Amino acid sequence: MIREVFMPALSSTMTEGKIVSWTKAPGDKVEKGETVVVVESDKADMDVESFYEGYLATIVVEAGDVATVGSAIALLAETEAEIEAAKQQGAAAAASSSAPAAAAPAAAPEPVAVAAATAVAAPAAAQNGSAAPSGRLIASPRAKKLAKQLKVDIKTLVGSGPHGRVIAQDVEKAAGQTPTPVTAPGISAAPAAPAIPAAPTAPPPVPGQVTAFNTMQQAVVRNMNASLSVPVFRASYTITTDALDALYKQIKPKGVTMTGLLSKAVAVTLTKHPIVNASYTDAGIQYNGSINVAVAVAMPDGGLITPVLRGADQMDIYSLSRTWKDLVARSRSKQLQPEEYTTGTFTLSNLGMFGVNSFDAILPPGTGSILAIGGAKSTVVADANGMFGVKKQMTVNITCDHRIIYGADGAAFLKDLADLIENNPQSLTL
Repeated sequence: MIREVFMPALSSTMTEGKIVSWTKAPGDKVEKGETVVVVESDKADMDVESFYEGYLATIVVEAGDVATVGSAIALLAETEAEIEAAKQQGAAAAASSSAPAAAAPAAAPEPVAVAAATAVAAPAAAQNGSAAPSGRLIASPRAKKLAKQLKVDIKTLVGSGPHGRVIAQDVEKAAGQTPTPVTAPGISAAPAAPAIPAAPTAPPPVPGQVTAFNTMQQAVVRNMNASLSVPVFRASYTITTDALDALYKQIKPKGVTMTGLLSKAVAVTLTKHPIVNASYTDAGIQYNGSINVAVAVAMPDGGLITPVLRGADQMDIYSLSRTWKDLVARSRSKQLQPEEYTTGTFTLSNLGMFGVNSFDAILPPGTGSILAIGGAKSTVVADANGMFGVKKQMTVNITCDHRIIYGADGAAFLKDLADLIENNPQSLTL
């Protein structure tokens, strides 16, 4: 039996993907669940695994080329005897782009269409924790090997990876061991390679020429166009940061970042304002079950990505800062999983670090609010008694979906955020 390996949809917005590299060569034996190709989606590079055992007979889409989601990128032969027939089938398909991909000599077996299994799930599945389709157990190769070593019945485990996939950390936990950190959910770091590859850099622009959008820039374009259909309102607030700055100076040596402090402050404030953490649906208001703070990060090769601090209100400031540093490092090397950049319920955009005083942010599709943070600067202000003094102040601007969030909701959120930052920032370390 000859099977077509399709370009998988690695995210809900993905329409095409670029082949980064093939980890198997034509003729190589492929085990079920083994990685065969690395695909570049909108904002990350993903390992793609095979659902079936067989032989990689022929590669249809070479490394560096782009294929639409659902199109055949390789042919998988069930036996070595079928490899030659699969090669002929692939050659016939390549020779005539107008002919169906399944076209082949009469002697060639009919292909069976199968999608490649990916090491990640669609964002909705990852957020809702849906199980593997048809009740089939999905486990990473390392998890299977570890289960045998630790004598753990892998069939009894509930996977914490995407689509209910059992990962090595699930096995370790079941065996009573401390789970080993990984470079990305469900994918263990390869010992022979660095955990984080060098970040790509954008080629220098050529004056007078048009440079094509890369996949990430294309995703940004789609999101920005989608945002035009959402009616929004904007509100600004000036916050005194002296107390927050003093706290940051105190705990910075412990690895705490200002982004971590601001994200934690926003997450804690959102617990009092669930409507600001909600999103619009045709059926009504979607109140999210967790507070996932997404923070915009510029990419070296163009575009931007929003890594997500999931459950930020529940994390201590030290763990949150460590998590953030890891997310940023992996985002810039395109190693994030879709659930790590698509599950945000509230977004932060901080241009204050570049010296910007104030700006308005564009609302990301599928969310209800985004907060634009300007830089703090020394300002002469008068206190309640009319006495003048110098204080550090920053301006924040919130953009909200006016279909579900009203002006009073946004104003109340900003007031409580300011009160926390100005009067009780120490609570962020509790």
